[in-house]
Amino acid sequence: MKILALDTATEACSAALWIDGKISVEYQLAPREHSRLILQMIEDLLQQAGVAVRELSAIAFGRGPGSFMGLRIAAGVVQGIAFAHDIPVVPVSTLKAIALRASEETQHNHILAAIDARMDEVYWGAYSLNGQQWLQHGEECVISPDRVELPDIQHASW
Repeated sequence: MKILALDTATEACSAALWIDGKISVEYQLAPREHSRLILQMIEDLLQQAGVAVRELSAIAFGRGPGSFMGLRIAAGVVQGIAFAHDIPVVPVSTLKAIALRASEETQHNHILAAIDARMDEVYWGAYSLNGQQWLQHGEECVISPDRVELPDIQHASW
């Protein structure tokens, strides 16, 4: 299986290629340069792996929350590639992806994830790992940090 993944929802621009468990990554912290970088990142990954676009099993992309322009860039690139080559698309929550990585690094199963949304607000989500399944507690939202409400600890097994 070969999966291409893109994320342009934050100030970082990234592309990754997963081929049967092996991951190759292109990453650059480059605010407002995503449209210039993402296509070259994709081309570099595919070329290094010797993979043609038509060989991809699916394309995943960070569906947000995040920068409006960043989300449009990823969605447009993915839509163009997927439509042209009849490849399935998998939208992935940016906050849930952050929660998964935080859990891997900390070995904690209950994660509160936030991204700066500017204008004194954050994109916010609460998640927990139950066996092999990630649960989302409440809706992902944009909110002032002082209005964030933690999930019900008793019922969420925090």
